[in-house]
Amino acid sequence: MPPIVFHPAYEAALPEGHRFPMRKYGRLAELLRERGLVPDGFVTPEPADAALLSGAHDPAYVQAVLDARVPPAIERAIGLPVTESVVARSRASSGGTLCAARLALEHGLAGSTAGGSHHARRAGGAGFCVFNDVAVASLALKREGRIRRALVVDLDVHQGDGTADCLAREPDLFTLSVHCERNYPHDKVPGDLDIGLPDGLGDADYLAVLAARLPPLIEGFAPDLVFYNAGVDPHRDDRLGRLNLTDEGLAARDRFVVGLAVAERIPLCAVIGGGYGSDVDAIAARHAFVFEAMAAV
Repeated sequence: MPPIVFHPAYEAALPEGHRFPMRKYGRLAELLRERGLVPDGFVTPEPADAALLSGAHDPAYVQAVLDARVPPAIERAIGLPVTESVVARSRASSGGTLCAARLALEHGLAGSTAGGSHHARRAGGAGFCVFNDVAVASLALKREGRIRRALVVDLDVHQGDGTADCLAREPDLFTLSVHCERNYPHDKVPGDLDIGLPDGLGDADYLAVLAARLPPLIEGFAPDLVFYNAGVDPHRDDRLGRLNLTDEGLAARDRFVVGLAVAERIPLCAVIGGGYGSDVDAIAARHAFVFEAMAAV
């Protein structure tokens, strides 16, 4: 079984009635245990420290978060209260993605049961994202000489503006975002390849876009590592979605991306990205698809 990373801090405390489905992180971990996908237990990551986070973010912003003294305007943009619990979650999530990326380089496949915080830009967070874990991890691995090139395959329903911002000066860290064009964020940051989809796109048309665009990109760019943001908010029932994928379509998407990386012998690190609504069990079950896809190859 591919190694899977989890930290208890992934599930932060939020005020009663908050619209972010924080419970999905703990529920996902429970599902993966129940389904036998972590027979040797989860890998526990080391939370990211200021130096690691400052590799992708402005050091003043990093320190403001770690001190839980973020300016009110940025806290409003994030949409989460920047409390001690949320700070611990954000550090653990970034450390978890780096840990999973290292494991992917060693084992071929690995994933974290958090991550995909792709709206966090260099100078501030937004859209439920405090630190950009994929940017933090990819930049750290490049500095260390562990990778030369990485490909971010971001299939969350929202454009990966923060990742594009954090990696704008890194041509060897390529950002692909396949998203609903008319969805958040409205002030998109162009990445290396942005594919904006129309509202209401369903399984067959979505999978056709991936089949046409992803294989030549992977073959031509030849990355040392793929970061896969497997957001499940393209689902037709997602509260923040606007696309029309089914459970079957999401599962087929994850099998396609994982299978392509395996066929090309390129290590893949999966993070879970977005998924929104009140039915936490259903959201967690969708997030499990990518881990099931990795276990099946």
